[in-house]
Amino acid sequence: MSFTSIPMLDLAQARDPATKPQFLAELRHALMEVGFLYLKNVGIPDDLWREVIHEGRGFFDIPEEEKLKIEMKNAPSFLGYSRLAAEITAGAIDHREQIDLSTEHPIPPSSAPRWANLLAPNQWPSETALPRFRPVFTEYMTQMGSISTLFTSLIAEAIELLPDAFDRYFESAPEDRQHKLKIVKYPDVSTLGLGSAVQGQGVGPHKDSMLTSYLLQASEHRGLQVQNVSGTWIDCPPIDRTLVVAIGQGLEALTQGVCRSTTHRVLSPAAGTGARFSIPFFQGVRGSATFKELETVGVGQVPEAVREQRRRVVEAHGGRVDDVEFTFRSGGVATTLGEATLRNRVKSHPDVGERWYPDILRSIREEQASEAREKDKAKKEEAARGAGESDKSVDVHISSET
Repeated sequence: MSFTSIPMLDLAQARDPATKPQFLAELRHALMEVGFLYLKNVGIPDDLWREVIHEGRGFFDIPEEEKLKIEMKNAPSFLGYSRLAAEITAGAIDHREQIDLSTEHPIPPSSAPRWANLLAPNQWPSETALPRFRPVFTEYMTQMGSISTLFTSLIAEAIELLPDAFDRYFESAPEDRQHKLKIVKYPDVSTLGLGSAVQGQGVGPHKDSMLTSYLLQASEHRGLQVQNVSGTWIDCPPIDRTLVVAIGQGLEALTQGVCRSTTHRVLSPAAGTGARFSIPFFQGVRGSATFKELETVGVGQVPEAVREQRRRVVEAHGGRVDDVEFTFRSGGVATTLGEATLRNRVKSHPDVGERWYPDILRSIREEQASEAREKDKAKKEEAARGAGESDKSVDVHISSET
């Protein structure tokens, strides 16, 4: 049976030798069956938790001219402020306003590969407008970096790998790693002028690309939904003092499909309910890692008994239904994770691409046009086959309702 709710795990159990085995068993279930989970008792102090929410929401209250001073298209790093409806997911405009941050790095030398432009200083709002913003989010990203490293080691243990199995895909020194964070505001549909009967796209259906991400839902609004293997969208409502953990495509690839990455989306808040706020943190990986390395070296062989358990899960569900194609594989234009990340950013933020990476944007648009032609051709061929079948005058009605 497909999952109908998102499991809750207690990280405090993983820190106690007496309860760690139970935690690992619950984690393995979540990894194989769901690909999403709530995590409580993560170790973030309450005062920092409150400040992150307060400062994050407060960013959207500063004057527009202050936000535009740090607009994303000012720099090639894809860090900074994005206006409402500036990002694209699943080919459609996302109705959200946001600022992208990361653990900071110096500007790379001119000799570095182009994807190294992603490693850069942040564009921070002015201290006059938000004096506590920078220290609060610097501290939060530091603590979340440690939590995400701990959690991936627990994932390794849950599927019977060594705790350091994923370490080769991180920079060796923690200060050299780049983790990313967004602070996102989703206006309600009345603010968007869509009408109360229209369902707005906060973020379109997608999978996260790398290993793990950790979402702090910073308001009481529902909107986050996860797709189960039956194709049904399951609500993931806010629960106080928890993070929502999503498994990325990179983790699924490295574990030979044992850990599942799950399609999810965000719906715009209903008319009159006000804006929804969220703060996702994305664990960084080594940009120089190649897809060939991922596929041929990986993290070692997941034990056969664990892989067999995952096969039984898939068979029990009658196969896998998914609205988003799995794309974390070799054979594309990009050969490294850094290159793939850069192309994904250009695809999501074409305004930045037009200014800093016009050749990559042009290549992406050519790919999209080619894919559109192929899909159109397939639809026409399917329609022609359907017309031929209808000539046989077979009176059969099939319901495909899910």
